[in-house]
Amino acid sequence: MKIQVLQHDPALHLPQRPGDPTPTSRNLNPLMHPFARARERTRALNAAKMDRMFAKPFIASLEGHVDAVEVLAKQPGSLTTVASGSWDGGVIVHHLARRSQLLHAPQAHKGKVSGVCFSREGRLFTCGVDRNIKLWSLENSHTENPQPVTVFNGKSAFNSIDHHNSDPLFASASNLVQIWDETKSLPISNLTFPTSTETITSVRFNLSEASVLASVGSDRTFTLYDIRTGKAERRVVMQMSSNSLAWSPTFPTTVLLASEDHNLYTFDIRHLDAPTQIYKGHVAAVMSCDWAPTGLEFVSGGWDRTVRIWTEGRGHSPEVYHTKRMQRVSSTLFTSDARFVVSGSDDGNVRIWKAKAAERLGVITARERAAIEYRDSLKDRWKTDAEVGRVVRSRHIPKPVYQAGKLKRTMLEAQRVKEERRRKHTRVGGEQAEGRAEEAGGCGADVGLVVLVEVWIDLPFGMGCQEERSGAGE
Repeated sequence: MKIQVLQHDPALHLPQRPGDPTPTSRNLNPLMHPFARARERTRALNAAKMDRMFAKPFIASLEGHVDAVEVLAKQPGSLTTVASGSWDGGVIVHHLARRSQLLHAPQAHKGKVSGVCFSREGRLFTCGVDRNIKLWSLENSHTENPQPVTVFNGKSAFNSIDHHNSDPLFASASNLVQIWDETKSLPISNLTFPTSTETITSVRFNLSEASVLASVGSDRTFTLYDIRTGKAERRVVMQMSSNSLAWSPTFPTTVLLASEDHNLYTFDIRHLDAPTQIYKGHVAAVMSCDWAPTGLEFVSGGWDRTVRIWTEGRGHSPEVYHTKRMQRVSSTLFTSDARFVVSGSDDGNVRIWKAKAAERLGVITARERAAIEYRDSLKDRWKTDAEVGRVVRSRHIPKPVYQAGKLKRTMLEAQRVKEERRRKHTRVGGEQAEGRAEEAGGCGADVGLVVLVEVWIDLPFGMGCQEERSGAGE
């Protein structure tokens, strides 16, 4: 029996040298190289290391205040205009690109400036503890001592202010929430919750449904109002009070709260029984928060002297910014192009940071852009690798913050072990079991949050840095 087969001469498609044995057939496609995955992993690791090497987020510091910067606000429709208010009563409107001042009112208020906001037309509203709300115009403001256009007098100290998206209305927060008309000298309505004796600390209009208003108060409450009916609709009582809130620009029903218990919470206002996500990382009270215009990130500033940038939906491993001279951060915000972050701290400086620490500023060629995108895809593909993931997650933070976080994780673990042993060795129906169950559910009828520990640590000034492995104790 004869079998006919095709036979190819190896010399036609394989290189040969004199004296070589019969060559082995190989696939010459570079993607099928036996070392392709090893090479790709090495490139991903180098890309992750390069990001850490070139991570220099600090850009500039805008001076002008002589006391702590309490509040910041950005002008709608502008990429470069930011206003800041200080404890010395001064208000400054900064131009970020030129690093100059568009308006400087050193004695805008007597005492602390507690709130600033812009209208759609670009006019500036400020409020303070002197019981006044002032309207400023940025036109023809290059004078030594500019004067406000209009002054609105209140009966108590104001803590926050926010302007309506389209109508000439603005809301103020004091011992109650008031709605004002720009053309009237007195408030047109008072919004308050029945039997409420709280002090409102922050108030914000919803970015999509402009008739919805949210506020946080000193009695640990988060309240929703409807300015059409003039009533408070719903209220949530938290375990600890919130210092700031921000509405998501892309999901109108999502609100972000910065709490005293070192955490940030996102809620869906349609289901207020539990938060949708808890963000843990700060080791002291979170003082401010603000969303990026994309809705995919947000920034927070805390009493632990750090600025952190979070990814929406991921409650750990944030980007951490700090300097040796920066004190407690009271206010933060994202710019309108989502490329930069602005922070105000107790040392009187307004600092500008890059939203992506390793991003290169200036003109980038098409070849450089392609290389950056290729390195980003490699890091995303190999992020589950142990070594690549460790480099991507590692951040250098001040030593006091590292030690405070380490102590906090130890206390949380000890509390967890204690609760587990208590549940294990308590009889069913016993008094201790009932008491612990009441404590676990004793944070209000609307939300079931349990804050296990509160760590108050006075951080020394200007100490060294130590590397933190993000996610080590989450």
